[in-house]
Amino acid sequence: MNQQKIPATVITGFLGAGKTTMIRNLLSNTGGKKIALIINEFGDLGVDGDVLKGCGAENCTEDDIIELTNGCICCTVADDFIPTMTKLLERAQRPDHIIIETSGLALPQPLVAAFNWPDIRSEVTVDGVITVVDSAAVAAGRFADDHDAVDARRADDASLDHESPIEELFEDQLTCADLIVLNKTDLLDGEGLGRVRREVTSRIARKPAMIEARNGEVPASVLLGLGIGTEGDIVNRKSHHELEHEDGTPHDHDEFDSFVVELGPITDPAGFAEKLKGVIAKHDVLRLKGFADVAGKPMRLQVQAVGSRIDQYFDRAWAPGEARGTRLVVIGLHEMDQGTVRNAIQALV
Repeated sequence: MNQQKIPATVITGFLGAGKTTMIRNLLSNTGGKKIALIINEFGDLGVDGDVLKGCGAENCTEDDIIELTNGCICCTVADDFIPTMTKLLERAQRPDHIIIETSGLALPQPLVAAFNWPDIRSEVTVDGVITVVDSAAVAAGRFADDHDAVDARRADDASLDHESPIEELFEDQLTCADLIVLNKTDLLDGEGLGRVRREVTSRIARKPAMIEARNGEVPASVLLGLGIGTEGDIVNRKSHHELEHEDGTPHDHDEFDSFVVELGPITDPAGFAEKLKGVIAKHDVLRLKGFADVAGKPMRLQVQAVGSRIDQYFDRAWAPGEARGTRLVVIGLHEMDQGTVRNAIQALV
């Protein structure tokens, strides 16, 4: 019976870990399997979906890519995810495999639990949950705590809340994983990678398989076909939010905000990126992604920033009649001054 179910792979990971790049690589080497892709982004601008629609994979056409934007999939399971899955299963030509990319701010646990809904459970099983980790960020201490110092301060202040929302989210995504992909290992030496492995391992009680990758390059044979049936074990992988709200109080994402900045054409992409680093550092922007219109160029420039690291490349030509423009999604903590950040970015062009 279980073999007749459509396998679904949930790909999660913190902001900028490389989920979309890994999926783009995956779609090009699935061995002819027909793939349906569900993408959930935090914010209004569907950047990741646009990137994947341009990958040209014959086994995953634009009609097979479904975007759920401006809402966290873990908060809108009943309203968005279940109806989407139902429509997908009603198609005459059903997919061989479903891949779900969660937002970098999403908890995977509620999503996986949704596969236990009667109408879904009989048709689909979670092949596995894959958590992508930005190894370079972890090596730099982005999620590291001085546990000894925290314990010492706890002794002095029993009410101390020592964990930030970012650290909890990182741990939640690791806790749900069947496979952890340590991405961007090309940015580290052996010692740095060892620190990352120890840090990730120390964050979770479960010990899922862990592999290394660079540029999101992982064979489909490694990512697909895990055969875990994660929905059957999700009660053993509770997130911080689930443990804190077992009384039924819903969680929210008030810790994070996102907004879109629209700009005119950019004349100097390298100079723009360099100045953008200063804005990101000054205002503690967690993630920035989007597209830019470069004056005099027929192609659209994709911009992806995580901390001080900014990647940009021309991904495709502007379509005939398509409105050119520069549109960037900015994601940061709730206390971020959106007006100040918006003005600072707009002043760069």
